[in-house]
Amino acid sequence: MSTIASSLIFPAIASAQDIKIALITGKTGALESYAKETETGFMMGLEYLTGGKMEINGRKIKVILKDDQSKPDMARTLLAEAYGDDRVDLAVGTTSSGAALAMLPVAAEYKKILIVEPAVADAITGDKWNRYIFRTSRNSMQDGLAAASTIKGGGSIAFLAQDYAFGRDAVKAAKESLAMVGSKANVVHEEYAPQNTTDFTAAAQRIFDALKNKPEPRILQIVWAGPNPMNKLADMKPERFGIALAPGGNILPVMKTWKNYAGTQGTIFYYYDFPKNKMNDWLVSEHTKRFKAPPDMFTAGGFTAASAVISALSKAKSSDTEKLITAMEGMEFDTPKGKMNFRKEDHQALQAMYHFKIKKDQKNEWDLLEMVKEIPASEIPVPVKNKR
Repeated sequence: MSTIASSLIFPAIASAQDIKIALITGKTGALESYAKETETGFMMGLEYLTGGKMEINGRKIKVILKDDQSKPDMARTLLAEAYGDDRVDLAVGTTSSGAALAMLPVAAEYKKILIVEPAVADAITGDKWNRYIFRTSRNSMQDGLAAASTIKGGGSIAFLAQDYAFGRDAVKAAKESLAMVGSKANVVHEEYAPQNTTDFTAAAQRIFDALKNKPEPRILQIVWAGPNPMNKLADMKPERFGIALAPGGNILPVMKTWKNYAGTQGTIFYYYDFPKNKMNDWLVSEHTKRFKAPPDMFTAGGFTAASAVISALSKAKSSDTEKLITAMEGMEFDTPKGKMNFRKEDHQALQAMYHFKIKKDQKNEWDLLEMVKEIPASEIPVPVKNKR
C-alpha cells in the first residue's frame, strides 16, 4: 500500500527537521466511517493546537496517511513502512482492534511510539502491551464499567455482540465490570453474531427465550460496531417479554435512526453536546460550519490523539522516543472531553464517560441524546492488566 501524504495542507516533501507522524486507519471496509472521522478530528486537532501554523517547537508537522483496510497483516506492514522507510517520529492508529494488536510488536521492534486511537480491545494496554504503546481511546473495561454503573441492582442481562475481537473483548469486560461494581444482576446469555449479519431473527429468539422467564429487570445489552441492529431487535417487540434494550453509544448517523425509542438508556464515551469546555466548543462550532453537522465520537477521538501528540512534543521539547515516553507517562492533557491523563502503569488514558437516554422531543436531526449523568474517571476503576 503506497503512502498517501496530505499534501493539500503540508509540504509534499518533508525536510529533515520536519516532525513526521503516520496516521494509520481502516478507511476501506466496514469501519470506514470511523476511520474518516478519526482523520478529520486528528487534522482539526493539530490545526487548533498549533494555531493553524502546523508546527511545534519551530518544526513543521507532516502527517502521512495510510489505509490498512482493517487488515492485521496490512496494518503491521504499513507501520513498519512508516517507522522504517518514512522515518516517522511516531505513529497513531488504528481503527480495528485486531489490526491494532498486530501493530504493537512493530512499535517495540522499531522502538517508536504508537498512540492507539480508536481501537478498544483491553489486550492493547493489557497482556499485549509494551512500553511504546499509549492509548487515547477508551478501552473495553471503561465501556463495561460505565455501563455496569447504571445496572447496580438485580435482574437479568443478555448480550448481543459481534463475533470478533471487539465484541468478545467487550462482553468479557462487561461481565467483569458487573462484578467490580457489585451488581446483583445475572448474565444469563451471550449471543455472538458474524460482523456482516443482517437477519437477527434466530439470534433474537435465542436471547428472548433465555431472558423471558428470568428475574426483572431484563436487559439486552447490544455491543456492535458499524450499522447497529437495535432497530431490527426493537421491531421484534422485546417488550412482550419485559425486555429492555440497552445500546452502547454509536455514531450519529446510526443513533438518529433510534428516534422511535425515546427513553431508552445506554452509555457513550462522547456526544458533542455533553462536554462543556473551550476545546469542545471550538470543535463543535468549526465542524458544524465546515461539514454541516456536529462532530461525532471518533472525530473527538482523533482530536484527542492530536492533543496527546502536541502536548507530548511540547513537554518533551523533542521528538526523541525516550524523552517522549518520559514526558507522556502520567501526562495530563486537554481534550474535547476535558482533562485526560496517561496512567503510568499501562499508558491508558483515563477519562470520563456518559450515561444517556434517547430524547423524546428532538429539535433537529442531531438533537438525539439527553445526559443522565457524567461518569467521571474517578468512578471508573479500570484495572491494570499488563505485566509491567
